[in-house]
Amino acid sequence: MSSLTDYAKNILTRALCGRAPVLPTAVFLGLGTGGSDPTGISGEAVGNGYARQRVVFTGTGVQQNAESVRFTFTAAAGSFSHVGLFDAASGGNALTWSPLTTSVAVAGPGTVTINPGAFTMTGD
Repeated sequence: MSSLTDYAKNILTRALCGRAPVLPTAVFLGLGTGGSDPTGISGEAVGNGYARQRVVFTGTGVQQNAESVRFTFTAAAGSFSHVGLFDAASGGNALTWSPLTTSVAVAGPGTVTINPGAFTMTGD
């Protein structure tokens, strides 16, 4: 992911200043149609079986998803060009966002899959 939201920047700032931030205990990936640093992704999918998916990371430097992340749709849901990381399965706070390498169109029932190791986070 390339961009931190303002919320995530504030967490890191508190940590760097020796103040104990409240860190997420789990993180969830979402699909959207756009993104911005202040708010994360925009146009997050709604309905048609969509739900944010929990992501477990592995790695000592660059973090990458340890398992496949699968979004299942029961009907057409449109096209998605961005992913966002959140601290809750619904609602919660956006942490990061990034454009997908290739947009994905959901034209009917099916699954969008991000393979293990294909989703990475760096400290850059």
